[in-house]
Amino acid sequence: MIRRIRTVALLAAGAALTLAATACGGAADSTAGARDGFTQAPQSDGPLTVWVDSTRLPAAQLYQKQHPAVKMDIVTYDGDANGSNYLQTKVSLFNRTGNGWPDVVFSSQNNEATWAVTAKFAAPLNKGLLPQSLLDGWARNANQPCTVDGTVYCLRNDLAQTVLWYDATLMAQWGYQVPTTWEQYEALGKKVAAEHPGYLVGAAGDTFTPEIYLWASKCGANHITGPKAVTVNTTSPACTRMASLLDSLIAARSMSPGSVFSSDFDKNEADKILMMPGPSWYGGSLFQGTFKTPKGRIAVAPTPQWSDDPSPAVGNVGGGTWLLSAHSAHLKAATDFLTWVTTSDDYQGKVAVGYPAYAPAAKTWLAAQTAAGYYANDITAPLQAAAGQVWPDWGYGQFSQEAIWAATVTPGLTAGKSLVSMLPAWQQAIADYAHSDGYQVTR
Repeated sequence: MIRRIRTVALLAAGAALTLAATACGGAADSTAGARDGFTQAPQSDGPLTVWVDSTRLPAAQLYQKQHPAVKMDIVTYDGDANGSNYLQTKVSLFNRTGNGWPDVVFSSQNNEATWAVTAKFAAPLNKGLLPQSLLDGWARNANQPCTVDGTVYCLRNDLAQTVLWYDATLMAQWGYQVPTTWEQYEALGKKVAAEHPGYLVGAAGDTFTPEIYLWASKCGANHITGPKAVTVNTTSPACTRMASLLDSLIAARSMSPGSVFSSDFDKNEADKILMMPGPSWYGGSLFQGTFKTPKGRIAVAPTPQWSDDPSPAVGNVGGGTWLLSAHSAHLKAATDFLTWVTTSDDYQGKVAVGYPAYAPAAKTWLAAQTAAGYYANDITAPLQAAAGQVWPDWGYGQFSQEAIWAATVTPGLTAGKSLVSMLPAWQQAIADYAHSDGYQVTR
């Protein structure tokens, strides 16, 4: 059930009144018209309604604290976690009834923009609402999921670019070099299997395995070419060589076929990790949080690259987006909140749990991670580099790649089938899911 937190600020005199007029759009404006790339609703002085998930609730509360003159209605919901489609369902209802739309919404999904445009919910942001100089501050390709036919309809909250996490203590103790190529990574994985049985260089049992490994390999399994168009090719060399690499390390038993989020992995394998390719949030969430790996052991290196490919590429596992409603009657206040929540050092740099998509805030966030002293090396350079290397030809369709992988590949992997042998079935499943969501599929 949605839980409402309504905060009605007491307006101070003088400067506070001026701030309120600025933030909330001044006196009520009953006019409406086509500006900034869309037809705007009549503006009013009512409270700014913001929908957030529980993780982003502190952001809305901090904004309220710093802007006491702004009347706010803060609503918590599931953030569309795990593809719940709650937001889509509610927007469809609001579209039918003609009222109820929130002003600003956070979504944990990176694929909200396409349906939000079709449903005429999301306002365009690069047609006058936000200056291009501000939009240029996001990491390279960070707002790609928010862009439809050249128009930006949301802002990326955080990134989940992949890097190589490794145990610096074991790496030095055993005299190993951190691999810079996938060929070196595979060779080291086999060496570890022979010399230190039971230790791992990765895990392939999670539903986002394709986003960590196959995306980074430039496998064209999910190339979104239009609002309702996708190209799917899972049997190209870029796909088969990474699948072969994973198969070889699973067979050698240095690549776990299990999930890093399972209790079995936590109990039996978490203390056996030499290396682990994964997103930027693995450091705090997995190693420092779930696994409780001691301070000073975990370090970060760039994601390995194929030796014959001069253009670095990494994958991405997660992130989130902020959307501004085209129906908002409080556009000035909504735009101010949207800008603050995605760029403010006070939130993104100092409070946010994930790597900020806005590059200047990411510098503050990285400085805080370094100051905490948990990692064995300075994580700044590899994470900053990876933020601009997410391969752009793996898109964000309305169908869930995680659900497809879980239904098509995971059962076969559990049964002992090779990933290479399942690539054609994976391609067919992607095409079927995409067709069911109305996509034109090219293979």
